[in-house]
Amino acid sequence: MQADVKLTAEQVMEARHSVRKYDPNAEIPREELNEILRLAATAPSSWNLQHWRFIVVTDRAKKEQLLPIAYGQQQVVDAFATIIVLGDLEADKSARPVYDDALAKGYVTEQVREMMISQIEETYRNNPQIARDEAIRNASLAAMQLMLAAKAKGYDTCPMLGFDSNALIQALNIPPRYIPVMMITVGKASVAARPTARFGLDQLVIENSF
Repeated sequence: MQADVKLTAEQVMEARHSVRKYDPNAEIPREELNEILRLAATAPSSWNLQHWRFIVVTDRAKKEQLLPIAYGQQQVVDAFATIIVLGDLEADKSARPVYDDALAKGYVTEQVREMMISQIEETYRNNPQIARDEAIRNASLAAMQLMLAAKAKGYDTCPMLGFDSNALIQALNIPPRYIPVMMITVGKASVAARPTARFGLDQLVIENSF
């Protein structure tokens, strides 16, 4: 598939599969990679706090450093980019910048701004479990959107949870504010993804209540 082929949303969802073998010589122009990241960042988030941050690793030596951290999964090296999706454990600190900007642009009133900030601060106060849940939940929304955006532009991805989080934090100097949620490899497949079977809706959908 060429990067300039336009797919519908439905076609993108159907076409996306987890690719584990990449062409190490295939490159993604920086403007296209930035557009994928921009689209990923349009994902929804609780209170619009935008809990995600992206570490984009394209340097070959740095990707080689990730290899043992990812338990030898060669895709982190061969893909053009390995993106580490982080979740913000202190997303409440973004409340004032987010709602100050919203007020300045006329999106909210002063009253709504104060109400939202108060609500966020109260929810996060002395509640590390909520902070962690929100970080992972919202960063995962952006991660899924990143994979769909990449596929829409003709690139392949794979979400990865198999890595040593503590080693990753040390290797990339990740501050305590952020938690690694997943790695996503992005590039061009050298081998097509394996087909996968899916449950039917009769096994997945519960109408109204169990």
